Amino acid sequence: MSSAHPRGLPHVDATIPPVLALAGPVTRDEVTGLCDDVRALLEAGGAGVVVCDVGALGPPGLAAVDLLARLQLTARRAGGRIRLRDPDPALAALLDLVGLRFELEGQPEQREPALHVQEAVEPGDPAV
Repeated sequence: MSSAHPRGLPHVDATIPPVLALAGPVTRDEVTGLCDDVRALLEAGGAGVVVCDVGALGPPGLAAVDLLARLQLTARRAGGRIRLRDPDPALAALLDLVGLRFELEGQPEQREPALHVQEAVEPGDPAV
């Protein structure tokens, strides 16, 4: 028994970003290929984000910072961004030290606090 194929494009859940696992240490020759992979994943998916699993990237150092900066630049040029999964605390600190900000998976995006919001109420404060 056969059935007709549904018409149109297959359903793709664009809310689930693709994952690129980075296992290190990554050589300088591999960086171009990884940038091409990020560009292809962004063009193929509709999420606008590529999750880079950096848990197995190796010891944090300037090579890892350079790789992630190049991947982020490639993603930005393609209209997307990078989100890091499972970064080593030392890598996160190193990225912060050099001024690179990445969204980390499982953490809310850092945004400005809402205006005119009082964080705590002290007894005796007048009602606004």
